[in-house]
Amino acid sequence: MGNSLLDSIKEKAARRKKTIVLPESHDERVLKAAEILTKEKVVSVITLGDEEKIRNSAKALNVDLAGIRIIDPFKADKLSDFTNIYFNLRKKKGISIEEAKDTVKRDLFFGAMMVREGMADGSVAGSTASTADVLRAGIQCVGMPEGISTVSSFFLMVFPEKTYSFADCAVVPSPDSAQLADIAISTAENHEKLTGEKAYIAMLSFSTKGSAEHEMVDKVRAALNIVKSKRPDLQVDGELQFDAAIVDSVGRRKAPGSQVAGRANVLIFPDLDAGNIGYKIAQRLGKGEAIGPIIQGLKKPYFDLSRGCSAEDIVNTASIAALMS
Repeated sequence: MGNSLLDSIKEKAARRKKTIVLPESHDERVLKAAEILTKEKVVSVITLGDEEKIRNSAKALNVDLAGIRIIDPFKADKLSDFTNIYFNLRKKKGISIEEAKDTVKRDLFFGAMMVREGMADGSVAGSTASTADVLRAGIQCVGMPEGISTVSSFFLMVFPEKTYSFADCAVVPSPDSAQLADIAISTAENHEKLTGEKAYIAMLSFSTKGSAEHEMVDKVRAALNIVKSKRPDLQVDGELQFDAAIVDSVGRRKAPGSQVAGRANVLIFPDLDAGNIGYKIAQRLGKGEAIGPIIQGLKKPYFDLSRGCSAEDIVNTASIAALMS
């Protein structure tokens, strides 16, 4: 199923004809991914760096750069525009124009500015940079949409019979109720974009509908109320235990009358401990395919890769970015 979902994501991405920037051209996996994306016509690729160095690396790796745009941030026409925009975004933080220029010359920030200014539809980075650096560039340059103030992540967890979205498993350690609500709304929207299915959101807990009382349960209930008030159109319920959320017979028994219990496909974990442990159990013992982490909560796709990623992972993430743009 994992491959068929990814194939359908790639096909849909190809029809959308989007442009994705891959900043880290010094990484051979990035050049190989750029070649695959271009040859398979999934997206148009821009990569950043010194053109001569990139061409020499590609030659050594036997990578064909035909059809891939190369932009050197140090020599780019847009460098002064980007410097001024970034300076204006950050001047309240005491940044100088020189510091602004030095920052936007960095490939992560230049790529993020291209996304901000509509010169690319998304960016995929992090094969060599840390998550903190990637997110910093994304938050500072791309920014967040109206009504959402939490950058988070989700995994598509693909099983033969069903695809779930698990969140947050990689970014926010201890979300409060408002952050948990943001995570739920972002994940539901992205689940629908990527799978084409209606989202049924379960706010997970160790309690189902008052079976236990604790401040950790109160947090989940409060988050549920925020989601309902912000987005009354979404199908969401809680607090639900994992089995009540996904097993129909258990859901009917523990949460009778719930529209979500027993059929949830978007699973919102109460904190990063639960989310990270949960997705790894599903991956390693449940043999689910984990696609992600996919960063969400920014105005436009600006995605982080794991540093252990393969060229194929970069291709998949770029395809998802094109579909979410």
